[in-house]
Amino acid sequence: MILETFPVGPLQCNCTILGDETAGEAIVIDPGDEVSRIHRRLTELGLKLKQILVTHAHIDHVGGALQLKRLTGAPILLNENDLPLLAMMDSQAGWLGIAPPETAPPDENLAEGLTVGLDQYPAQVLYTPGHTQGSVCLHFAPLKLLIAGDTLFAGSIGRTDLPGGNSGQIIDSIHSRLLTLPDETKVLAGHGPATTIGAERRSNPFLRWQ
Repeated sequence: MILETFPVGPLQCNCTILGDETAGEAIVIDPGDEVSRIHRRLTELGLKLKQILVTHAHIDHVGGALQLKRLTGAPILLNENDLPLLAMMDSQAGWLGIAPPETAPPDENLAEGLTVGLDQYPAQVLYTPGHTQGSVCLHFAPLKLLIAGDTLFAGSIGRTDLPGGNSGQIIDSIHSRLLTLPDETKVLAGHGPATTIGAERRSNPFLRWQ
């Protein structure tokens, strides 16, 4: 298995490549920027991209998805509840003072319960609204791994003051969908360092009094 996570773009979104070297296939999660770097790494690893998975439609997570699709032919999967945010890309770019990336509707809805990923490394989509209305996490149960997007961070949770955010909803999503996972589950957040479900259950100050 190949698992590489590295920050991209001005907001340092964590982009993840998960690859099966035996099958020569990979998925990319949250290609927010620096698409040439992502594509170059896939080429270096000799992997064919099978899916582009986007945890939510904020510019720093979805900004490079269409460009990566054009380079590889891989379909884009995004939860349809974030289509309004996708349509706001000009406004999102304006918040950051950058040029808006070109985007397009996803090829498939990243819906609750959908199985995605690779044959040897499948993931279940967990619908976790709150940071945005279409936020999802990806649970790779056999790997004891959760790709959390901007729902859960090490010692924090996703902000809810942007369009589509809801503070009560994100707390409910974390408690009902994420804290039910085994403590040893590794969490790769959308920004910052990795953590575990157990560590966040014990010490995350946003969750301790809920």
